[in-house]
Amino acid sequence: MYLPKPFIGGVVASFLLLQLLFLANMAYLYGSAYHDSIRISSMDVLFVDYDQDVIGSSINTAYQGLASKGFPTIHQHSTTDYPTPDDVRQAVCKGQYWGAIYTNTNASSRLSSALASPQTAETYDNTEALTYVWNGAKYSAYAQTIYSSLEMLVQATRGAYSQINGTAVMATANITDTRIAQTLLDPISASSIDIKPTNQGVRFYYNTVSMVMPILQQFFFVMALNGISSESDIIRLLSLKMGILLRLSLSICYTFIGSLCMTGYIWGFREDWDVNGGQFALTWMAIWLVMHLNFLLIDSVTVVLPTKFMPFAILTWIIINVSSSISPFDLSAGFYRVGYALPAYELYQLLLDIWTDGCNPPLYRTLPILFAWWLIGFVAFIFGMRKRYSQEMSLPLA
Repeated sequence: MYLPKPFIGGVVASFLLLQLLFLANMAYLYGSAYHDSIRISSMDVLFVDYDQDVIGSSINTAYQGLASKGFPTIHQHSTTDYPTPDDVRQAVCKGQYWGAIYTNTNASSRLSSALASPQTAETYDNTEALTYVWNGAKYSAYAQTIYSSLEMLVQATRGAYSQINGTAVMATANITDTRIAQTLLDPISASSIDIKPTNQGVRFYYNTVSMVMPILQQFFFVMALNGISSESDIIRLLSLKMGILLRLSLSICYTFIGSLCMTGYIWGFREDWDVNGGQFALTWMAIWLVMHLNFLLIDSVTVVLPTKFMPFAILTWIIINVSSSISPFDLSAGFYRVGYALPAYELYQLLLDIWTDGCNPPLYRTLPILFAWWLIGFVAFIFGMRKRYSQEMSLPLA
């Protein structure tokens, strides 16, 4: 059997190029999470000691035993920097810290009173000793790491307290009284403040597979639109101005409905997630913007790039966008911070701001970047349409 050399060359080239394409893209994606477990220390947690007594000292002792590359870094600040617990909560809300823990005022004196008096011990609530703050909506998989670490710190603080103060308490406390004995066995616990409880099973999809959809949907529609336009010879029937208006109108309508559907299935599977109608509308508008800018970019690329090379462009665009949103930059190698400039990352940051009622506030960066991409896409779309018409008009009639 004779096979022409162009055929053999084309197959071999495609074989090698596609292998390299997937290898490079998946290496980039996997690299974003490479050794992330030893970068947990890059996640900062705030500590403020409002008690200024033995419980605060116990936290410091406990952290010394836990500190490692696989544990968040605790930064202690004075009550002057954060005068009230609400200031601590705002620090986490604004994204300055991944979480926070603080001792409550007079926590040590309440514990001492409970260990000295059976009546006080009976009403003593060990969860009033400490409070920790975290945000369950922010990168849900990694928020669970913060939550687990704070729980671990509380447990270690209990043990540290026993080491620091246990001997002195044992010498004076009436441990034959069951109430005092119970307090001594379980002296310290914590209450938890989750800024935005996000417990639904699909929460792990928000910054992963969902970031693929605004790109993939536009690619499929653009390819279908190009095929239909070619078959119907629509470009020869309409002027350039009318062609631009028609294609732009279709893109607006398609992305308007597509973003509504995407918001719809996010809301449809939200379970008991506490979000409202206003957040639904804002989510819809944010996704609509990103879907439309992706349509404009992809449409312009199809003009200058032959169809056989489209998989290289689209797959790479998908992978670098998803890599930017799939995990926090704190846990990735430094060069992944190029993702700050990508639409998927900024979309997820914008959605977090919407879903947490403003507890992810870098809108000063997010909105300009997204609108800049839309403007680039629009200009590229206009030039792409001019080139599309130029190419079509130069072809002979069938």
